[in-house]
Amino acid sequence: MDSSQSAAVGGNGTLISQSNDTAASAVGADDSMQKLSQVSDSIQKTLGLIHQLYLTVSTYNAAFQMPLLQRINGLVAELDNMVKLAEKCNIQIPMEVVNLIDDGKNPDEFTKDVLNNCIAKNQITKGKTDALKNFRKNLLEELEQNFPAEVETFRESRAAAAAELKRPTQAQGALANGDVRVKTEH
Repeated sequence: MDSSQSAAVGGNGTLISQSNDTAASAVGADDSMQKLSQVSDSIQKTLGLIHQLYLTVSTYNAAFQMPLLQRINGLVAELDNMVKLAEKCNIQIPMEVVNLIDDGKNPDEFTKDVLNNCIAKNQITKGKTDALKNFRKNLLEELEQNFPAEVETFRESRAAAAAELKRPTQAQGALANGDVRVKTEH
């Protein structure tokens, strides 16, 4: 392996090569999911080892000393492997979710609360936007009744400014959303 690669030990002890090449960024999501899957597998294996250790300890006698030590060593090795695999995962979990889990609550409630808060803030913002649009419309109506010449001049200058902004973008082949139109050559 060269300096742009590193090696990691998988959950079953196999060597996994990882490259830091920028061309592999499309595979980054798959790599991330693979790392997460390895951590999940290691957690499952650790839980199995803990269960085996529990069974060994609950029926312990002097004859089980060697299997007990082997299971403890296996558990320590798997916990070490889990820590190494977890260090490669870049997962950020909000502390609120961890606290909900510690309190024995469903973490989906956190997601539901966040979405409900976003919806409520969106409705408030939409209400403010609608209020400003109505205010602008009413203001222009009132100004037009009292100052028709000035309002006409204002509207003409706004239309000219809008047309001026559209001209350079049309000359550059840009679309209304700001994307640039690409001409294909045949």
